[in-house]
Amino acid sequence: MASIVGKKSGLTWAVHLSVALLVALWLFPTVGLLVSSFRSADQIASSGWWSALSTQERQVPPIRVSGDETEQGGSFVIEGSLFDGASTTVTAWGTSSREPEAHEPGQSVDMGDGQTLTVSENGDFTLSGPESFEGARLPRIFTTASTPPDFTLDNYRNVLFSSTAAAGVGQSFINTLTVAIPATIIPILIAAFAAYALAWMEFPGRALLIAAVVGLLVVPLQLALIPVLQLHNDVGIGKGYLGVWLAHTGFGLPLAIYLLRNYMVGLPKDIIENAKVDGATDFQIFLKIVLPLSFPALASFAIFQFLWTWNDLLVALVFLGTDDQTLVLTARLVNLLGSRGGQWEILAASAFVSIAVPLVVFFAMQRYLVRGLLAGSVK
Repeated sequence: MASIVGKKSGLTWAVHLSVALLVALWLFPTVGLLVSSFRSADQIASSGWWSALSTQERQVPPIRVSGDETEQGGSFVIEGSLFDGASTTVTAWGTSSREPEAHEPGQSVDMGDGQTLTVSENGDFTLSGPESFEGARLPRIFTTASTPPDFTLDNYRNVLFSSTAAAGVGQSFINTLTVAIPATIIPILIAAFAAYALAWMEFPGRALLIAAVVGLLVVPLQLALIPVLQLHNDVGIGKGYLGVWLAHTGFGLPLAIYLLRNYMVGLPKDIIENAKVDGATDFQIFLKIVLPLSFPALASFAIFQFLWTWNDLLVALVFLGTDDQTLVLTARLVNLLGSRGGQWEILAASAFVSIAVPLVVFFAMQRYLVRGLLAGSVK
């Protein structure tokens, strides 16, 4: 019998494998996003993040010859560089889109009419001819180039501190914090009082209130958006932070009350009764006994609420609008994703910032969350 009781379940390996698979599925794109956020736009567009540590070879968009013309030994010469000092090595080049790799670096090519063009390995070019190039249509250069691994912090500087249009992400980051922090704290404060009342205080209609809270859990969020917005407009708090805070509070309260009430009702009854015998009021019991014991449940709900408000797009657009000064981070990411010009490096850095903040919150609250899970398993 002892060996049977102490024997592990045969499905333990399946549970471990499933958890490892879920972690890998989440971790794989997150690591990719982190690596991409430190890469340049060209490297993001030309190769995957898994090849970030290797030398990249790609076809560079055609570049038309340009520069100041000088006269050297009876010939007219135009000299310049294709890559403006970038650490790029030309592996092949050409002057036609049909044959972009027709020539090797350093090779001089006859362009006709006595003109010659030379492209060196580092991207320097020399165009020479017996006659002036003024007014003439200069050739285009097609190159295949290799670039070493290149990582930079410029993407995060542009996202958080730059004054360019892309820097709206920094403002959106602040806007999202302005929405998420109060929208997490306010429901917790209200729900904690309500959960204690529903768990330990006797009053008429308590069972009906509990049933109503459970019923509100199934009300679709989208169903209440427009009526709530109309109510806010009538009151005068339609488009603003107060309106979105109250909206998130209203949408999050049913789940918060339900979770906290179920946790508080499981607390040892003897502690509550002994405190009442000693003359403690309900407020003192709540503040000094129930609230400290409920920290794990409060931390669990705080994580859920913060993740929801931080990643929210719909409620923020409805109650804050699309004004650039109040646009939240998720809406800014949507704009960057749909913008022309492919600001992939800005998008990668912004997306990782939006992931990193909830991760920090999760690990900060992990101690209380684990304590709550352990307490639940003991019960």
